[in-house]
Amino acid sequence: MTSTTYPESHQDWRGRFIANLAAALARREEIALSLWAPPGELPAGVTAAATPEDALWLRHLSQQGGIAHLLRRRGMLAAGTVASLLARLGRTYRRQPVDVAHVNWLQNALPLWGTRTPALITVLGSDFGLLRLPGMKALLRAVLRQRRAILAPNADWMRSGLEQAFGDLAEIRPITFGVDDPWFAVTRRPPEDTHHWLAITRLTRNKIGDLFGWGEGLFGKNRQLHLFGPMQEEIELPPWVQYHGPTHPTELLQTWFPHACGLITLSRHDEGRPQVMLEAMAAGLPVIASDLPAHRDIVRHRQTGWLAATRDELCQGLDWLEDPVCNLKTGEAARICIRESIGTWDDCAGRYAAAYRQLLEPAR
Repeated sequence: MTSTTYPESHQDWRGRFIANLAAALARREEIALSLWAPPGELPAGVTAAATPEDALWLRHLSQQGGIAHLLRRRGMLAAGTVASLLARLGRTYRRQPVDVAHVNWLQNALPLWGTRTPALITVLGSDFGLLRLPGMKALLRAVLRQRRAILAPNADWMRSGLEQAFGDLAEIRPITFGVDDPWFAVTRRPPEDTHHWLAITRLTRNKIGDLFGWGEGLFGKNRQLHLFGPMQEEIELPPWVQYHGPTHPTELLQTWFPHACGLITLSRHDEGRPQVMLEAMAAGLPVIASDLPAHRDIVRHRQTGWLAATRDELCQGLDWLEDPVCNLKTGEAARICIRESIGTWDDCAGRYAAAYRQLLEPAR
């Protein structure tokens, strides 16, 4: 499995979902997993595929914010880093023979060119920005033409676009990520006198979206907005925002989720299926989200959360979910929805294992 993000420690927020996925896959007896990713503590049963030189290079890339962040910030000036990434991946794919290559993000599949290794390629929302680049679809089609492949978006709403672009060359099979067991075990006791709302996101203009503009005048002493995440663009924070910097799962599980009123995301980013939303809902935390396809794919309006397309709708959602009865009822409906439709990381690993088996079946 290849990934350009991975947590350096248990306190690191970066690539946490890759560590969870790798651990769940390694728990399956039929899978022997090698992981090419930035250095960090590997789960039991997972071996490192990166050379020491690649590991140092990936660590530096991760500390710079990752390849997607560099492309957004530096544009064509990041071309050298992109070329180095593709070259290192190409050597990795050829150095270590495997039964199946599990590739995270479409761009990391390009160096498979010239091999015939079956591939499962996960597709996240940010990959749709990549597909808008001139010639990218043609390059990926050339890679897919050489092998058996499954494109696995982590949300169903991406299926139609991928089928139009690649459906004649690969199966398009949405495979949702899972949620760690501790999130389902959170017991919520939100205070009734002060409403604590959480926003957990990388700080970029697209990820913040309309939050600061619409939130002006809605938050203050008794309705507080607590913002968590790394500052990846220079953004001026309003005085009514309480910014805590990057966070990690333990802090959210023990300190914030039990006492929060809900999670807010008004992102305009190319979202896939945001992991933090799944975790919040699994913890029984209602979500207010912008009306994006990725959010509509998760949140059922007025049942498991609230979708807002305007400031007035945001205001209505805050008022509705600050009613204790509505809040707890909606949160519990969200928890049940995630447990039944998403499940744990072990459930997710089972979905991937079934896809691996299909790729290895004799051609008919």
